[in-house]
Amino acid sequence: MLTTSDYVHFFAFDFSKAFDTVRHDTLMTKMASLELPDNIYNWINDFFRDRQHCTQYAGQSSSVEAITASIIQGSGLGPASYIITAADLHPVTNGNRIVKFADDTYLIVPASYSSSRLLEIDHIQTWAAGNNLMLSCSKSKEIIFTARSKRGKSNYLRLVSTSNVSAA
Repeated sequence: MLTTSDYVHFFAFDFSKAFDTVRHDTLMTKMASLELPDNIYNWINDFFRDRQHCTQYAGQSSSVEAITASIIQGSGLGPASYIITAADLHPVTNGNRIVKFADDTYLIVPASYSSSRLLEIDHIQTWAAGNNLMLSCSKSKEIIFTARSKRGKSNYLRLVSTSNVSAA
């Protein structure tokens, strides 16, 4: 983007406990829209369905509670399940980009679309709420990158500023 823009806004978003809050029913609804063989879908559905937890300590047991949200980290399904959950998160404005890797989400906005930043952040917050995720504004950061020179010299990136992302 810096070949065509003077600068870009780069937002690194942090979702609090992203793997712990994904609702199983939301995940399975999104998986149902994929072209998965029935036996694979059913196997994944069985993996997430009817999970329960109780705690035992010093001879005492808590009541058994259903687990209806969370992706088991360390399981082979963890990162893939989160990626499926986040697959429908796209930028609102053409020309902006959202890049995702596991539970890391980045928004890249070129200078010409700077005015769309708050709209994009609001969209991400709304998407997060609809997917039972909490955007941690204090851990999310904005970095502005600029091209050092447009005169044909070395075109490396220079960090201009960083700041916390504010709620829209």
